Amino acid sequence: MKYAIAGSGAVGGSIGAFLGKTGKDVTFLAGGAHLKALQEKGITMKQTAKGDFTLCPVKAMTMEEYADTPDVIFVCVKGYSLGEAAELIRLRAATETVVIPVLNIYGTGEQLQRELPHLTVTDGCIYVAAHISAPGEITHNGDIFRVVYGLRPGQETGEVQLEKLAQVKHDLDEAGIYGDYTEQVKRDTFKKFTYVSPMAAAGEYFHAQAGDFQREGEPRETFIAMVRELKALAEAMNLGLQEDIVEANLKILADLSPRAGTSMQRDIAKGGASEIEGLVYGVEKMASDYGVDMPVYKKVIDELKARGLR
Repeated sequence: MKYAIAGSGAVGGSIGAFLGKTGKDVTFLAGGAHLKALQEKGITMKQTAKGDFTLCPVKAMTMEEYADTPDVIFVCVKGYSLGEAAELIRLRAATETVVIPVLNIYGTGEQLQRELPHLTVTDGCIYVAAHISAPGEITHNGDIFRVVYGLRPGQETGEVQLEKLAQVKHDLDEAGIYGDYTEQVKRDTFKKFTYVSPMAAAGEYFHAQAGDFQREGEPRETFIAMVRELKALAEAMNLGLQEDIVEANLKILADLSPRAGTSMQRDIAKGGASEIEGLVYGVEKMASDYGVDMPVYKKVIDELKARGLR
């Protein structure tokens, strides 16, 4: 199958590099210095479960330059660039192309599906700790690497699309990425949200990295309290989170490099756009919609807004 990676940063670049290493047909869509490096020297992965490796040459171009028709589009852009990715998909996707968004913001697949009603757009998320350490170079900060995706309850699609979705799992697994093709995608993507949202929010609130949450103290206790509040929200949403989500999230945290941070924190530090609206502030609306009291989230959100973060 032909894979297009819309947004080839730390997340998309990692997916594309691992798939490409096993001979899959992958096109990286990117921009700026990162794209130039991909075109000149390929993509280099560091500290991954497969060890360090470089994939060269690679097919890499801007979204505007891409003119092929892919079987699968992984949408790995930040939430604020979703419109740009949607326009690419409108122009290049065939009816049987499947679209798999793996953004941090909960409900992105459903949002994108409304803009692309003629296509099969799954929900999805990703577990990976990685960052662009130099143009064309991505460094992992832990061995976790899992892509979760699936159709929403009642979502219909064709046989060809179903075959492609099954093949995606095979290709991910073969590449060393755990492909979690789930029948409970709303539950399983919210489960990821219960980790990434508190980690980003509390990380920015305390100006903290993973190591600050790995040891006892106020940052760790705040993170745990926020996870518990999201668990209560999940119950109100009838998502059926069965496991001890606090324990599961602390296990993820324990496996990270102490220096690991979140992409939202890195974006804010650079002074550019960030995903704080959907990733953090959006929790207030969900809490209001479902009548759930979330005092720790409110305290953190009030402070981040007071700092003028948008």
